[in-house]
Amino acid sequence: MPDGGDPARVRVVEHLAEVPPAEWDACAGADNPFLSHAFLEALEASGSATAKTGWLPQHVLVEDADGRLIGAVPLYLKSHSYGEYVFDHGWADAFERAGGSYYPKLLVAVPFTPVPGPRLLVRAGASADVEETLIAALLEIAKAHGVSSVHVTFPPRAQWERLGAAGFLQRTGQQFHWENRGYASFDDFLAALNSRKRKQIRRERRDAMAEGLEIDTLSGGALEPRHWDAFHRFYRSTTDRKWGGAYLTREFFDLLHARLADRVVLMLARQGKRYVAGALNLLGRDTLYGRNWGATVDIPFLHFELCYYRALDFAIERGLKRVEAGAQGAHKIQRGYLPTPTYSAHWIRDRSFRTAVEKFLAREREAVAAEMQELGEELSPFRREAE
Repeated sequence: MPDGGDPARVRVVEHLAEVPPAEWDACAGADNPFLSHAFLEALEASGSATAKTGWLPQHVLVEDADGRLIGAVPLYLKSHSYGEYVFDHGWADAFERAGGSYYPKLLVAVPFTPVPGPRLLVRAGASADVEETLIAALLEIAKAHGVSSVHVTFPPRAQWERLGAAGFLQRTGQQFHWENRGYASFDDFLAALNSRKRKQIRRERRDAMAEGLEIDTLSGGALEPRHWDAFHRFYRSTTDRKWGGAYLTREFFDLLHARLADRVVLMLARQGKRYVAGALNLLGRDTLYGRNWGATVDIPFLHFELCYYRALDFAIERGLKRVEAGAQGAHKIQRGYLPTPTYSAHWIRDRSFRTAVEKFLAREREAVAAEMQELGEELSPFRREAE
């Protein structure tokens, strides 16, 4: 039992606004802004992650005998698989062809955000048993709802292993992260690359700025509503072109500004007084997280400049340990972002379907590991001695 043997109380809330922000954040920690009460509740309050959009909050809370929050899980009852970045559409199709109902399902995640981080949130100093209580609660909620499955996306490896020990199937994926090896400047970083890649990156940066662009890097009090108006326009141009619909509402960005402006790093490309492209980042304790990008112009290499190179400039200048530039994109390797494993865990009710998925995941894990090794060896831009 958590906290010296006193019984823990487990309950579920459908609105994060019901939870005091300081209590939630005491469990989430301060390292990762996406797990903060401010960010997650902004998704709900803005209408981005709600029952209407297929994300019904079912947040799990564990309280000690004094009513103090000692554990939590950001949990959603999903009626689809969009906005998750760990793809199970094939599983859903196969299960429903066999006569089952894949939806609704339960998802432990930060909506629309493929950023790794804790998913079993435990207050510092609380008993290690709190994680076990949270996992047990997930399974009980799954049974109560009669769902087909529970999915935990982008947890750290230690929690992934703990979920595996509790009967969750284990899945791996990959992202591409940049690690700061003590670089004093961007040129210092370039010096660690082979000659061909150095020249390529310098050419890309020069070409991206060839049309007289200027880049404004904005945070905190420097952010104004007009900047968010411009960025939302860029965000919509990307989502309309790629997916046909935007996950995040305009109000979400207003709430992000009001609540987390000091954690926002918004990079906007400007031609004269007119903004033409932008990249949104959030700042963690030692990591810069790249999230969304968009543009209303087609300028070669501008995406690389705003999303990758400017992020490295920022991280080096502030001594950050890493830059995580979001999901997918093997092209990032040549810009210094190397393959990094990601994890997800999946509990499936139906035994025969679980067995089929388990066999698939065993093969997939081997394929992902082989691909990561091959990409790292063949495409890494670093000089061998630098690695």
